[in-house]
Amino acid sequence: MSEPTDRPGLSTAEDFDGPAFSPLYTTTVTVDGGAVSHGRASGRARSADGALDLTLRLPTELGGDGGGTNPEQLFAAGLAACFHGALSLVARRAGRNPATIAVEATVAFGRDPRDGGYLLRADLVITWPGTDAAIAAPLLKRADTLCPYTKMLALGTPATLTLAP
Repeated sequence: MSEPTDRPGLSTAEDFDGPAFSPLYTTTVTVDGGAVSHGRASGRARSADGALDLTLRLPTELGGDGGGTNPEQLFAAGLAACFHGALSLVARRAGRNPATIAVEATVAFGRDPRDGGYLLRADLVITWPGTDAAIAAPLLKRADTLCPYTKMLALGTPATLTLAP
């Protein structure tokens, strides 16, 4: 069992540092191809700090053995956790108790009809027992504007591709 974690502060304004993107945290994860030289099918994902170290496997639905996690599960976990954090923040600011909030993220992997490649679709379902939908709706909308994962889904996110020397 892990040690209890303190709840983060309630201000996002204190982190703002001007008109340009200013990183507050950066992480690096490296994936290799494993036995079949395919990161999704037999890869291993390791974070630079060692906190993440897991085997990647194709789910059985995609022809794999399902013997490990897959990128869609990792993305769904990150999306759900981040949105939960944003909603908890706005709930507290509104004087609401976020203790019963649960966020379920479903990520679907499928064909992109535009180019024959692949595409992801993500859906969130929020459960908040004891909270009326009329009260929750504006808080969900505000959390959506704060959560970097839902922003990324709505707006895209800048990415660079660099071949290491």
